[in-house]
Parts: sequence; C-alpha cells; structure tokens
Amino acid sequence: MRHSTFRQLEVFEAIARLNSFTRAAEELFLTQPTVSMQIKKLTDDIGLPLFEQIGKKIYLTDAGKELYETCQSIFEHFSRFEMIVSDMKGLKSGKLRLAVVTTAKYFTPRLLGMFCQNYPGIDVALKVTNRERVLERLTNNQDDLYILGQVPEGIDAVAEVFLDNPLVVLAAADHPLVNHKNISIDRICDEPFIMREPGSGTRMATERFFSEHNKKLKVRIELGSNEAIKQALVGHLGIAVLSSHTLALDAPMGQLAVLDVEGFPIERHWYFAYPSGKQLSIVAQTFLDYLRQAHHSLEDLSCRHAITGHYPLVINGSGIKSSG
Repeated sequence: MRHSTFRQLEVFEAIARLNSFTRAAEELFLTQPTVSMQIKKLTDDIGLPLFEQIGKKIYLTDAGKELYETCQSIFEHFSRFEMIVSDMKGLKSGKLRLAVVTTAKYFTPRLLGMFCQNYPGIDVALKVTNRERVLERLTNNQDDLYILGQVPEGIDAVAEVFLDNPLVVLAAADHPLVNHKNISIDRICDEPFIMREPGSGTRMATERFFSEHNKKLKVRIELGSNEAIKQALVGHLGIAVLSSHTLALDAPMGQLAVLDVEGFPIERHWYFAYPSGKQLSIVAQTFLDYLRQAHHSLEDLSCRHAITGHYPLVINGSGIKSSG
C-alpha cells in the first residue's frame, strides 16, 4: 500500500461509489483505459482483487469493501484538514454534499443560493431523489446532510426542524368545490384522489390524517412525481394533497386552486438530518448554523402567508393569490 498513490485511491473510491468504471472515468475526466490501469496498479500493490464482475455488474470483494471504508475516512479527514486551513485563513471554502427528497427541490436551490452568496468559496453537490433513496444514502453516510419531510425512522440519526411544510388540498381551478368554504372531511372523501407512490412522505402524512378520522380515500391513480400529479389535476382526474412548496415556482398558470378543507393545511415540517456520531465538516456545520439563524428568511419560502385564511387560492404565473 505504501506505493499506492492518492490518485489511485480517488479512482477506486469513484468506481466503488458509482459501481461503474465508465461513470468513474467520466466523473474524474479520465479515459477508461487510464482508470483500468490505475486499478490494476492498486490491485497489484495490495495483492488481492478489489472488484469481481458478475454478468455486467461489478461488486466489491471483501478487501475492496475494507479499502472503500478506509478511502472514505482518508478523504473525509483530508477534506476537513483543507477546510480547517481555509478557516484559519479567514476563508470558508470546501464542498457541501446534500441529498434531499423530491419535494424539497422547490425551495432548496433558492436556499442554497442565499447561502452561497454569503460563502462564494463553497461548492455544492445536490442529489434530489425519492425518500427511500435518501434514507439509503443516509444509512450509508454518502453525503454531509439530508433534507426530509419527516423524521427518519429505524435509523440512528440526528434530525432537527428548520422549516414549515404545510400540506394543502389541490384541485383544478374550475373544480365544483373551489368556491366552497370549510369543506367537510366526509365530503372530500367522496372525491377521487391522485396520490404519490407508496413510501412517499406526503402520501404517508395524507393517509395518516384520514386514518385518524376513520376515513378511507378513493385512490384513482398513483403517480411518482408532483409535476405529474399537478398535470393530472389540470386534467380533472381528481384532487390531491401536496406540499405548498410545490406551488411556489412552476404551477400551471391559473389552473390550480387550494380547497378550503376542514383540518387543512396539515402541519408538517422539513428536517435536516445526519447519522448519529457523524463528525460534521466545517462547511456542513456552517450550513446548519445558517439554517438556524436564517429563520425569518426561510419562513418566506414556506408560502405559509399565502395559504392561511385565504381560500380559495388560484395559482398563476407569478405565484399564489386569492381568487376572492
């Protein structure tokens, strides 16, 4: 191992993380033959195979798994050292790796924009995926921080609220219930519902709400994205419960309305999380401090002012406004 280079370890880590020689070469801006040569040299130096190929997939051997954990520790310590040195120089630089659930994409870029204005030396890698995948990444400690719509269960993690996430009932702007006030839960349950896929945090919160009222929803269709659900609403396929954040930027112009339903909005929150015992990098800790101190700016992102006490709401190209 003494003859192994830092570059060889970088190549190995990228392959192990991406499960692909090709994708690792693309990420590192190397040719695939160069990547293969670096791994051959590393394998020869260690004296044990690091990968095994079964069909078209590659897998880490036991030695590979041990080396991957070692690489993660080395890179994390080295990255922390670089950030400590920058901090000593009065600078804030480094890389922040975030993984967020799909609904969080409606406010996270704006949040990061404000943060990066304060710390222009920090680069951000943002992974947007479904809740199941975010929890998997959290379990495997693949990122610095994670943003979810509810506390991760069954995982040893630290979680803290940083933003409201109210859920509202949406329908097409010309739906018969749009002008009704305080619609009963019984009445809303007569409508066909468009739901996110099983495992979605929004779906779990919706089902929990109606279950607590001993009601069962008429689910007409399940869709895997908020955008698809909004298009289905416009197509008069039913009504849906979504986060108010999904309305902030890209709602179809003048085609959606928030219904005034008893018990809504459902009060939920956004959480940041990270594995218990994880030593946060200086950049990650700086971002957390920013979230905690920027409470008032963050509240503007929740659209809470737009959905409380003003029904029905019609979505137009410039945001949310009352139709009354």
